[in-house]
Amino acid sequence: MDPITVGLLALVGLLGLIALRVPIGVSLIFVSFLGICGIAGLRPAMSMLSNIPYTSSASWTLSSIPMFLLMGYIAYHSGLTKGLFEAARVWWSWLPGGLAIASLAGASGFAAVSGSSVACSAAIGRIAIPEMKRNNYDLRVATGSVAAGGTIGALIPPSIILILFGIQSNSSINALFMGGIFLGLASLLFYIMAVLFVWWRKPERLPMVEPYTMGDRWKKRLEIWPVLLLICAVLGGLFGGIFTATEAGAFGAFMALALGLLRRSLSWADFKESLVDTILASGALFIIAIGAGLFTRLVAMSGLSREVGMLVEAMGLGTTGLLLIIVLIYIALGMFLEPIGALLLTLPLFLPLTTAHGIDTIWFGLLVAKLLEIGMITPPVGLNVFVIHSVARDYVKLEQIFAGILPFLAADIALVAAMLLTRGLF
Repeated sequence: MDPITVGLLALVGLLGLIALRVPIGVSLIFVSFLGICGIAGLRPAMSMLSNIPYTSSASWTLSSIPMFLLMGYIAYHSGLTKGLFEAARVWWSWLPGGLAIASLAGASGFAAVSGSSVACSAAIGRIAIPEMKRNNYDLRVATGSVAAGGTIGALIPPSIILILFGIQSNSSINALFMGGIFLGLASLLFYIMAVLFVWWRKPERLPMVEPYTMGDRWKKRLEIWPVLLLICAVLGGLFGGIFTATEAGAFGAFMALALGLLRRSLSWADFKESLVDTILASGALFIIAIGAGLFTRLVAMSGLSREVGMLVEAMGLGTTGLLLIIVLIYIALGMFLEPIGALLLTLPLFLPLTTAHGIDTIWFGLLVAKLLEIGMITPPVGLNVFVIHSVARDYVKLEQIFAGILPFLAADIALVAAMLLTRGLF
């Protein structure tokens, strides 16, 4: 059997295993091993299976992921992020749809210490949705805003998706993080415009709340000084050239621990729970990274990426056509796959194509991160939507949350269109 056929069968088999709900990491390892066996034989496949887990895991940059995860879990369990929504509420409540906007702003703040969409949605949703319910907000918009706001968690540093993209593409993590800040803030702005549009169409869906005094606003700002200090120290050190990504994660985890102990808000049980959560999340990510390393090797050996490139050239799509196809593929995959699995599954095929067409790798990484996060709120799998439903299942139905997502999906599509139109500036 020729290598191209093996590569195609491996890709079909991989998609089949994913459809059967086999974990993405296990699917990647199993299919890649069989595919390499079919191309090179059992001994080379065994050699790669023994070497690639080490070479994939023993990465200095990859070691930043457990550190950033630990920072986020300690900050969450010690209550450092607890006041973010409250602070955003007193500063933004005077606006039309102020509580929904406050939930988006709170999610952006939480994103700077988390890097996880799901954690961001869950943390803000537990506080923001009951508050919006008490103020007679339309629950579709209330839940939709929190689910959409959670997607900012994978854009603003420390973003796990951007770290993985940087490792796979040999790109600068700092450059990706810098772009992630601007993309996250742009997403926040587009989401705010979506809230204002909903209010403009039907003001009764988002009733105004009583504004707070300036004294209340400054008091709340003082309550969140620990998390602001943590964010400024980690990102300032990272972009100031003081830390590498790994050192920034380690310093952030240490600083979150120190702040939790200083405020006496971190118990021994909280610390152990933070460690267990970090180990479980890191283990899952590393298994996926190992599977992605094997799959990348299979794609290279089979010549599949080269054949896809030749097909694209034969179709005469051009750079714009290629990008539109990639956008549609990622949106389709996002309906069924979780973001990290979709990222590591597709990069071995797409990176050679975008490089050949002269597309800036940093810009492409930001586009991919945004597209993957759109998948977090699209049916039928939208993980953020299910997280919000688990938080608010007592008073809102799943289909209502998906209905509330629509204005924010429109905002996401508008932002992606803006990125494509302005690509020439990068």
